[in-house]
Amino acid sequence: MYSIQPSAILPTKSEPTLSQTPQTVASEPAALNLRLMAHRISAGFPSPAADYIEVGLDLNDYLVRNKPATFLFNVKGDSMSGASIEEGDKVIVDRGLNPKHNDIVVAVVDGDYTLKRLYQHRGRVELRAENPNYPAIEFKDGRELFVWGVVIGVVRRYAMRG
Repeated sequence: MYSIQPSAILPTKSEPTLSQTPQTVASEPAALNLRLMAHRISAGFPSPAADYIEVGLDLNDYLVRNKPATFLFNVKGDSMSGASIEEGDKVIVDRGLNPKHNDIVVAVVDGDYTLKRLYQHRGRVELRAENPNYPAIEFKDGRELFVWGVVIGVVRRYAMRG
């Protein structure tokens, strides 16, 4: 059994995979427009002959669809490394989406937040890590799954210089 309950954040006992306090996304953030390059790249640099600017891209509009229901969590641990979600990343979580099979979700299991992939098949429900070092969490014999929200994006910093 799983459910989404848009209630207050539940208290938790420890920090398994995510920081325990989600950060609210600003309800009316200032526009953050970046120039979107018209030339698509595979793993190189744009051609000097290509048109450089197509349109602006507001990262707030691109990453957030439902502002009142969208939160950020800091990722702790490596259980989702196979999905390219690493320790120190921030995941963008929408509480307004209904979780579906194969979604990456923030769930509350036994009072703790965790970040895992939702697996549903023939009445079987599991939360699966994307790292073989972590076992699946099975929901049977009345064990309840509370899906807090669905991950809609990941934010990662690379080189940060002066």
